[in-house]
Amino acid sequence: MYYLASFINILFTALNFAILIRVLISWIRVDPRNPLIQFLFAITEPILAPFRRIIPPASGLDFSPIVAFFVLELLRRLILGFLL
Repeated sequence: MYYLASFINILFTALNFAILIRVLISWIRVDPRNPLIQFLFAITEPILAPFRRIIPPASGLDFSPIVAFFVLELLRRLILGFLL
């Protein structure tokens, strides 16, 4: 059970880092054909898209990553709470 909890913890940490990197690269110009950028978008877009539909950008600012951080942390704590 400990290994499963560790894996889930690492998975959610990796997702948070992926979202953070996506936010940071949104401030610079990147090549969308770059395989790393495409991989990053493939991982984060399924998480961010539902929040973007609910919370539209305000004054050009996208708040969906902030909401995603909170929801991912809540899910992580709920899942780990059931496992441990």
